[in-house]
Amino acid sequence: MIQPEPATMSRVRSSDGTDIAYFTSGKGPPLVLVHGLLGDHTRWDALRPFLEPHVTVHAMDRRGRGASGDAPQYVFARECEDVAAVVDAVVEASGTATDLLGSSGGALYSIGAAGRTRNIRRLVLFEPPPTAIAQLLPSGLLARLEALLADGDREGILVEAYRAIVGLSDEEIDHLRAQPAWPNRIAAAHTVPRELRFVPDKDFSVEHASAITLTALVLVGGETSHPYRDNAQAVAAALPNAALAVLDGQGHGAEMFAPELVAGRVLAFLQA
Repeated sequence: MIQPEPATMSRVRSSDGTDIAYFTSGKGPPLVLVHGLLGDHTRWDALRPFLEPHVTVHAMDRRGRGASGDAPQYVFARECEDVAAVVDAVVEASGTATDLLGSSGGALYSIGAAGRTRNIRRLVLFEPPPTAIAQLLPSGLLARLEALLADGDREGILVEAYRAIVGLSDEEIDHLRAQPAWPNRIAAAHTVPRELRFVPDKDFSVEHASAITLTALVLVGGETSHPYRDNAQAVAAALPNAALAVLDGQGHGAEMFAPELVAGRVLAFLQA
């Protein structure tokens, strides 16, 4: 794997007082990255080297992960406010509107952030999942994840989630386990059950996307399972100014397993 550039950490205080960390590298127009369920900002380490020659990357740690703080109670809206806070901080520092890329659950929070700030130029969403994702999980999965957490088996949470939710093979999981970011994923594993159990308010449904008039790109893997693929297509249809792009042969982990392909699609859209 090509190594990303060293990144500089900054922090911004979100609206509820929680400190949110983000890591800056590269050169060019600003691009904020919002990771999904599993891991922290190092989730983007495979993708960053293909972005950094063209954009200044600001990869955030979502609350409860990495260098970011947390709150006693988990609330979906706070995540959206966190993204908006990072966007506003980046724009204040750079003096120009920023693009925003959210992956999986991070795409949902990016949609929520787009209704909270006017500092986003363009929006890229990679496979936003159904908001009622808990209803689509294999029977008993949440209970198994919570039991693993109670037993202190954080790595077991990751393996179970990657298999059952993302659909990765054992070989693909071993590939991730061999990467430097794996310990960071383990450290954030406690956030997985709480996020899966939470169902966002109706304000964060697909219909919410219809109010977002930003020029947007929705990416979906050609091999991604139908609930995720169908929801991504529904989001693209709801956004007034969105295009849908299918990544042939790719699944829900395309940023990790085909980073050059994903970066090419993202940059082509942002630079058009």
